[in-house]
Amino acid sequence: MNVNNKKYRAIWVENQRICMINQNLLPFEFKIHYCNNLDETCFAIKTMITRGAGSIGAAGGYAMLQALWENKNHEKLFSELEIAKKKIDSTRPTAVNLTYATNRVLEAAKISKEFAISEAFAIADECVEQSKKIGIFGNELIKEGFKIGTHCNAGWLALVDYGSALAPVYMAFENGKKNIFVYVDETRPRLQGMRLTAWELQQQGIPHAIIPDNAAAFYMCRNEIDIMITGADRIAANGDTANKIGTLEKAIVAKYYGIPFYIAAPSSTFDLFTKTGNEIVIEERDEDEVLYIYGKNDKNKMENILIANSGSNAKNPAFDVTPAELITGFITEKGIIKPTIKEIKKLIEQ
Repeated sequence: MNVNNKKYRAIWVENQRICMINQNLLPFEFKIHYCNNLDETCFAIKTMITRGAGSIGAAGGYAMLQALWENKNHEKLFSELEIAKKKIDSTRPTAVNLTYATNRVLEAAKISKEFAISEAFAIADECVEQSKKIGIFGNELIKEGFKIGTHCNAGWLALVDYGSALAPVYMAFENGKKNIFVYVDETRPRLQGMRLTAWELQQQGIPHAIIPDNAAAFYMCRNEIDIMITGADRIAANGDTANKIGTLEKAIVAKYYGIPFYIAAPSSTFDLFTKTGNEIVIEERDEDEVLYIYGKNDKNKMENILIANSGSNAKNPAFDVTPAELITGFITEKGIIKPTIKEIKKLIEQ
């Protein structure tokens, strides 16, 4: 996608360094973050310098690539990769794309080091192609004049390029559909909607407005949202979907008001080994993300500012699980499917 008239991916490799757009600094500063080794890439994933299911998957594949480059003892290559995989997987346990990527590179290493390297690069490239196809299929759901609701960030920053939830919006806009408008949930506590989704939409010239997380029901009840589209971090075999905390609330309200609620995700986000959403491990993040806001002060410097009652504690689950019965359908790179076990198995077997 374009930033200041230059094309970027959210994450890429350059001279054996992992390069990524520093999402923690957006929208105040556009800066490339460089990871010179495996430890630095793990830190970047854990601290959400890069984030979003697809970009996390690409980062995981590239982190395994660094483990390959750092290996000095070819006889211990596989055992060292297994150690690296465990370290990478522990950085963000909910997102299945991460383990998908590390598993894929590890399995490729059984054949050859060269094949493992090519697989690490292929994961990111395939994510881009899948995102583009999600945009093509999802575009069919968006009509001229549609007002689209979304939550968190599932744009090109989150999926290397194009995105999942935003890909249909980008495609509709590129195809000249008029009067498209996006309601952007702020997405507390890290404000990925306010900071990332809004920034992306502005860069592409798409009309939008940031709304408080608790305002979505207000606009739904006034018939001002025609369709909800979000991304996903893990989809269980029965269609239960883990996504950024607050997604469940939006799905419940959408169901009440009869508004279609779609999840956009590549097939790599589906996890047939997880039978239901009850088995999905929910990441619990530091309470300071709730108690403090990270932003620019009046001296134009970035800092953490306490916004809560001093001495109070906070709970900070990073995700919630939306039951399959609240989901209208999944927009995938292979088409739009119903949230049923049969349809999901058919998708994965294609």
